[in-house]
Amino acid sequence: MEEERATAERYAQICREINPVVAQVSGGEPTLRRDLGRIISALRVPGKPPYIVLTTNGALLTKNKYRELRRAGVDEFSLSFDYPDERHDDFRGIPGLFSKIKSLMTGLRSEKNKGITLSGVVQRKNFRDLIKMADLAKEWEVKLNFSTYTWLRTQKKEFMIPEDEIPELEAVIQRLKEHKRKHGVVIASDFVFKQMINFFKNQAIDGCRAGERFFVVNPDGTLSPCGLIIKNHRSQKEIIENFSRHNTCGMCYTSIRANTEKPVKYLILDSLRAI
Repeated sequence: MEEERATAERYAQICREINPVVAQVSGGEPTLRRDLGRIISALRVPGKPPYIVLTTNGALLTKNKYRELRRAGVDEFSLSFDYPDERHDDFRGIPGLFSKIKSLMTGLRSEKNKGITLSGVVQRKNFRDLIKMADLAKEWEVKLNFSTYTWLRTQKKEFMIPEDEIPELEAVIQRLKEHKRKHGVVIASDFVFKQMINFFKNQAIDGCRAGERFFVVNPDGTLSPCGLIIKNHRSQKEIIENFSRHNTCGMCYTSIRANTEKPVKYLILDSLRAI
């Protein structure tokens, strides 16, 4: 049975009702939708929120497609990037993906205000490569952000970083902070890095604000509290009533959760650095 999909106009209507500061268009893989450009254009309000982020694995993102979506209104491309070499292909299950990303990044190097952020999922098998990833982002003249692996999405706990490897992770994070201060490529907040370490230490972080600080619009136009807990709510009020007030889940620390739950101090400091 074919999945029911909301139209570009319906997404725009929901966006106007919610009035978010940031609208992240993701999936699945959003570039598979033939009407993606129309959806972006429908969300776009020149000179006003939302700031539109397109999350993609990059497999279908050509130079022409990139420029087309920029014209439609994408402010930032969040490009999945988990290894600084061909291991990325295996992790994402897409042969040749690293080579394609590398080719696209070098092809766009002369582009001004690219609006591209590489996004790596930190996990046991790649955390020792994070500096190499930062060096590649610097070489390609793009930004680099990090999200924390959660087994909720894959049911594979072997990618969680065990207790005896936490000191090594802490050393890598310290080097990333130094890289950030020196080169300005890494954009993850120091607070987020601290919480990332705590997440792996404790295998959880309490106090999730899914449904309040952020939520997901499903392909059919209904709402879910987050991308890992799919429901079919009709409004944010319904999510808060039926989920958020009783939410005890702390099993993820994704970039969306991390950046919407930062203390005000870090929200201001990180925003100033971005400007």
